[in-house]
Amino acid sequence: MSQIIKTSTPGKERARLSKAIVITIREFMRQQKPDQSTNDMIAFIILALKEIAEGINVTVAAWEKRDYWVKADKYRMEWRWTGETASQLQEKFEQKDWQGIPGILIDIMGHFSDIKVSDKHRMGKPWHGAHKKFMQEFKK
Repeated sequence: MSQIIKTSTPGKERARLSKAIVITIREFMRQQKPDQSTNDMIAFIILALKEIAEGINVTVAAWEKRDYWVKADKYRMEWRWTGETASQLQEKFEQKDWQGIPGILIDIMGHFSDIKVSDKHRMGKPWHGAHKKFMQEFKK
């Protein structure tokens, strides 16, 4: 049996999701009024933030094995906002509070201010179909 080589690490996945969130928020802010695409966008951001939050423990597990507790705790504190923000955004989204959502998105953009994504990116529209996945995951 051959060796399985894992090419996607939590760090790479976090970077990809962060860029996709930035792209999605930019597109959301261009919209005039909420529609089905808006639902997909917000659902995608929630799912992506939750995935980032889940990946944090995987990242710090290796540090904890080597007794780098301070580094692991600092990293957890640095990314703790992702889970909290995902929960806040999910609450506003489920209540259809379209006036409260942009404030949360602006806070998210503040955390991702160092991420540069060209307008001619090749990521497409990562939010397509996210609302359906969101409904399957959270409305069981």
